Amino acid sequence: MIHVCGLAALPILTQELMPTHMVSLLGDDPFPGTPDSVVPGGHLKIQMHDISEPQPGFIAPEREHLEALLDFAQRWRQSGPLVIHCYAGISRSTAAALTVLCCYNQGREREAARLLRKRAPHAYPNQRMIALADDLLGCGGRLQEAVDTMPAPDFLAPLKSVELPAQLD
Repeated sequence: MIHVCGLAALPILTQELMPTHMVSLLGDDPFPGTPDSVVPGGHLKIQMHDISEPQPGFIAPEREHLEALLDFAQRWRQSGPLVIHCYAGISRSTAAALTVLCCYNQGREREAARLLRKRAPHAYPNQRMIALADDLLGCGGRLQEAVDTMPAPDFLAPLKSVELPAQLD
């Protein structure tokens, strides 16, 4: 399973789940420590800000960030709980979770986006990350289109941890 949350929910979620793998996507905030349950090499730390266009003084999501995420996802092999978090659990982490989900469910981008919206009404996947993932996964625009056709996020919905299956039914 893939679990998505914000930084504030991370300590409780990791204590409950005992994840074997974790992805941290943060800008200027310090990265959290790696939980004891995470396997050696099982904590991917990517420093990037939640921006969709390069801006001076900020780290925009880049191709190498998404390549690292996809490589990590393939090494994970669904071998245990995967926790993906950013600061708020709204944009970078949901884009990363959707990327991992599409990595394991090629050609089912629309279904993956619908499931993300259903389970995370607050999700607002980072557009730059989605565009890069679409290219790296060879989706030919399907992933971007799937995200573009998601209903608008409900920013008033409570921010809660989200659970997604790695394999769509």
